[in-house]
Amino acid sequence: MDVIDILEKLVSFNTVRDYENKQILDYIEETLKSIGFQTECKKRYLIMSYGKNPKLAFIGHTDTVEYINSWETDPFKLTKKDDKLYGLGCCDMKSGIAAFIKALMEIDLKKLHNGIKVYFTFSEEQNFEGIKEVISSGETLPEYILVGEPTGNIIVTGCKGLLAYELNFKGIKVHSSNPEKGKSANSSCINFLVELEKFYNDNIKPDKNPKYEISYTTMNIGVINGGSAINSVSANCKATLDFRIAKDEHIGILKNKIDELSKKYDCELCILQEIKSWYNKIPFANSDYTANYFTEASFINGKRMILGAGPVTAHEVNEHITIDSLKKLTEQYKEIIKEVCE
Repeated sequence: MDVIDILEKLVSFNTVRDYENKQILDYIEETLKSIGFQTECKKRYLIMSYGKNPKLAFIGHTDTVEYINSWETDPFKLTKKDDKLYGLGCCDMKSGIAAFIKALMEIDLKKLHNGIKVYFTFSEEQNFEGIKEVISSGETLPEYILVGEPTGNIIVTGCKGLLAYELNFKGIKVHSSNPEKGKSANSSCINFLVELEKFYNDNIKPDKNPKYEISYTTMNIGVINGGSAINSVSANCKATLDFRIAKDEHIGILKNKIDELSKKYDCELCILQEIKSWYNKIPFANSDYTANYFTEASFINGKRMILGAGPVTAHEVNEHITIDSLKKLTEQYKEIIKEVCE
């Protein structure tokens, strides 16, 4: 079975919001059982292993983002055009799963001195529920951890942290012709965000970390949703904030400022994510590359590597990778398996 055949099968499953989660896990489980892997746990996630004393783990999420109708090909049919392969999730991250399965097929597993464990998770694209459920089960992961997110065949050994909020502002609804009788939740939200953004620009953004390509902590106002009518003062407004953390000390500074502003502007806070950055040296990886995005590697401990195919077209219309990248990734995975487990 060629690695492209495996990827074609994986892409054929509609795993948007884990719709065909069971079907894709059944396929992966059957395929790995055929080469000697044993199932340790199968729920909405799948854990399998080969051999004793596992030293290497592979983690791959099987879900994908949603797609829109402007795709030029069938999102659930792997389509070859010149040197490229198109399909929903083929980059993020079914190519990583396909390449690791193919690498396992091409290695003489019986010659390995240390075992391998594989973890296939769900809901990564929504809220990382799958990897959180694996961790909460008490699972102990092996020393080395390989995450198959797309990287363009570059080994990534560090990632920014994440601080994410939902903000809920309270107001008093009245007719817009007499706004003084009420209180605008929308205005409170706007003033809160303006003041926070000024604080961020003055105190957080200038404090850079050269380890990252985008060397500063970023701030993003993702959602603002408030009010009910053009002629009514808004009673409620919701906003979301997303900070990709370049220095862990920024988390405390931002939390203190946001707490202060929440009291000033009558805002209820909900922290959606609070995860520190991570960075580790992998001697044989010969890589100092880091990522500005966020992956399941941030939820676990160990010697972590992120390595996947490219180009990185995750979440894009007409998502694709190159055939050469997929085949190169298979060879890279084989080298890592041998390095860690032989």
